[in-house]
Amino acid sequence: MKFKFVLFLLFIVDFSFSQQSNSPLYLDPQMPSQERVEDLMSIMTLEEKVGQMCQYVGLKYLLKEDKNPNLTLDELTKLNTDALAQYNISATQITNEIVEGKIGSFLHVLDPDEANYLQSFTLQSKLKIPLLIGIDAIHGNAMVSGTTVYPSPISIAATFENKFAFDVAQQSAREMRATGSHWAFTPNVDVSRDPRWGRVGETFGEDPFLVGEMGAAMIRGFQGNDFSEKFNVIACAKHMIAGAEPLNGLNISPMDVSKRTLYEVHLPPYKKAIDAGVYTIMAAHNELNGIPCHMHKELMTDVLRNQWGFGGFYVSDWYDVKRIWEYHRIAKNYKEASFLSVDAGMDMNMHGPKFFDHVVALVNEGQLSIDRVNEACAKILYAKFQLGLFEQRMVDKNQIEEHVFIESHKNKSLEISDKSITLLKNKNLLPFKKTDAPKRILVTGPNANNSTTLGDWHFEQPAENVITILEGLEKISKPHNYDVDFFDSGQKIREIQASKIEEAAQRSKEYDYVVVVVGDNSLRYDWEGGRSRDKTAGENKARADIKLPGKQIDLIQSISQQNPNVVVVYVSGKPVGEPWIQDHIPAIVHAWEPGSMGGLSLAKILFGELSPSGKLPLTVPRSVGQLQMVYNHKPSNYKHKYAFEKTAPLYPFGFGLSYTDFSISAPSLSNATLSSDQTEILSVTITNTGSVEAEEVVQLYVRDLFSSVTRPVKELKGYQRVSLQPGESKEVRFMIKPEMLAFYDLNMNYVVEPGKFSLMVGNSSRTKDLQSIEIEVLNKMEVSL
Repeated sequence: MKFKFVLFLLFIVDFSFSQQSNSPLYLDPQMPSQERVEDLMSIMTLEEKVGQMCQYVGLKYLLKEDKNPNLTLDELTKLNTDALAQYNISATQITNEIVEGKIGSFLHVLDPDEANYLQSFTLQSKLKIPLLIGIDAIHGNAMVSGTTVYPSPISIAATFENKFAFDVAQQSAREMRATGSHWAFTPNVDVSRDPRWGRVGETFGEDPFLVGEMGAAMIRGFQGNDFSEKFNVIACAKHMIAGAEPLNGLNISPMDVSKRTLYEVHLPPYKKAIDAGVYTIMAAHNELNGIPCHMHKELMTDVLRNQWGFGGFYVSDWYDVKRIWEYHRIAKNYKEASFLSVDAGMDMNMHGPKFFDHVVALVNEGQLSIDRVNEACAKILYAKFQLGLFEQRMVDKNQIEEHVFIESHKNKSLEISDKSITLLKNKNLLPFKKTDAPKRILVTGPNANNSTTLGDWHFEQPAENVITILEGLEKISKPHNYDVDFFDSGQKIREIQASKIEEAAQRSKEYDYVVVVVGDNSLRYDWEGGRSRDKTAGENKARADIKLPGKQIDLIQSISQQNPNVVVVYVSGKPVGEPWIQDHIPAIVHAWEPGSMGGLSLAKILFGELSPSGKLPLTVPRSVGQLQMVYNHKPSNYKHKYAFEKTAPLYPFGFGLSYTDFSISAPSLSNATLSSDQTEILSVTITNTGSVEAEEVVQLYVRDLFSSVTRPVKELKGYQRVSLQPGESKEVRFMIKPEMLAFYDLNMNYVVEPGKFSLMVGNSSRTKDLQSIEIEVLNKMEVSL
């Protein structure tokens, strides 16, 4: 019996070897990815190669499943109604095209069942090439139900801690792979220069250095060294380019920026992204100086690919190849738009039929080079091999709970929200002190008890997975001998009623403190007490001012007339320009969009279990009349005054208060001069001079005192988060390198000019918060990019 079993094993081994030896090389996981790509492409037809360049949105997402939540995947696929009429394709056609090798990628496949369902069709195809599934995992895999929603990117930026961007990406990648996605459409490395714009919350703020550092850290977290590990995904730097400086504050509106502004403000984060190994870059909806970004060959091919060495592939934004014709009116039809985009360097089209037909026709007609298609296809296939999708394309649903919304992820989300929440004002009101006699707090406001704390780019999460601000306060208040009550003054920001405002004000007289939670609503789904059309911020939802929308200011003013002990909490990914609140309310906190655990973080801060340590990653203007207002402006910006407005911001970039005090010593330098290939050390000593353990962010700014072209009055070049016990001191050191002082000179050469530079160190960008020392560059230096 044993002998027969051994023979059986030998037969199996021999059969497996025979099968493997007859298999094409590209199916051998032991071979290098590049060799597998070459082998596969050698047997692919033109149509199969172009198919890899085509991406479609998930079927349930496209068919708006919420209208029929009980629809099975099989029923959905057989649905040949007009639900897809605007796209001129049915669900059945889409699945048939997977089998035919005409689709290489999907986006927003929001549940594992559908991911497996779609991948099953690839196994019926001739070449069995798996689908690459992308998703807007902007701050966690939050479009999938039951996942961890981390604080939004603007919140992460408020920590001034790069490692948090890395951590969010690494943990999000694990949750993505566990639920069927392999490609994160993030980081958003737009440099946000207009607070009217609805998408500020998904950026890392207004400063190109901070944006670049955070973006690079996030890319490394997603991709690892070569995105070949089990829980790696590929990252996508977006949106190329300048979309965060729109002419009128509206998404997609034209961008008209000088070459100098482009290279000094908007392009540096892309250079850092490329240096970090980013594998995909997404073009922007907008035009740049008259050229739609989706056909901007100079940027895509000449600069980013040929000069800076971008080795991955470009993907369009939603339907934007077609919009070269429809919106921008450059191409005369979709076919010409496809040529202009692909010829310029575009490698994959995000959604939309006919792109496949047009590209195949363009190649067959000799208008578009087959080399351009081969280049695009090879890069897409390389990602699929590196990610291991040929070997593991299906989701193991039994393992999802081991990787999604697990304790370590919740703890990380909490830690980031702890350190992002920013104290803007505190006139001896916070923290709430422990008391022998019970005290009472009234919590009200439209964002007090719902998922607006999750920000944009999430879909509805289980209620038990989200700690609202009210729930956080209820949880923390009892040990401090406080009772917390809630009054619903209206959750629909656009429809707050005067009667509710009056009732909230009258009720507030009965309480020791009132916490009013206001801000914006970025939700993109129907929710209890509100509707997705109630959005006041987020993608495609800009506002013409930066004040609180609706009657929220009336609510705050009415309550403050009845109770002076008011804490205003902003839940918003955007700056809020309300000078009246700064002038009249004793305590103001910007909670940003703090994620799944955010309510607990805010409560810990209000009750003094934690000292606030967040810093503003953007300047807060007083009004839209001050725009553009950024900290790194040019020297002549404020040589004159407004007639009826201050020129100072409401809050400066880098600003944020604490429950303790810090002193930072005058900076010292290891050497007062700097030469090529030299590094000097700038040192300061920071001391916690108060009585509370806390963290502070020490910031380094530079200024070129005299230069061949005008330079900003200060530019952020370094930051370090420091934790200190009361009375404790620590030395903080910054490495000063030539490239920190480089800029584009009169001839747009990237150089360091000889002369003196001011190095400024402090805890905000405000001049009075900084101390300076000069360093001198003796000789002109060329700096390589």
